Amino acid sequence: MRVKLLLTYDVLPYRENEYYEFVTNEFLQWTREQGLVLSDVWHTLYRDYPMRTIGLVAQDEEHLWQVLNSPSWELLEEHFQQYVTNYEKRVVPYKAGLQL
Repeated sequence: MRVKLLLTYDVLPYRENEYYEFVTNEFLQWTREQGLVLSDVWHTLYRDYPMRTIGLVAQDEEHLWQVLNSPSWELLEEHFQQYVTNYEKRVVPYKAGLQL
């Protein structure tokens, strides 16, 4: 059964350019190489909720946990967190569209 990894966060002020460069050149390429498919990216404008939500889909929960428990993910996640605040990750059953 497919599952979705939800990452929610706010981009740090004055780090936006570095954030975009990292996400487009490293983060998304690495997740794609691990078999995770970008399903959605949401930007919140008017709510007391994190600015961004990214959804990455894995074929099954076992595969996703293998990726998340890898040393490579730990390094990637540490690097990612240099550009964001209020970071949370959750694994949820896959549904199309926005999931909170």
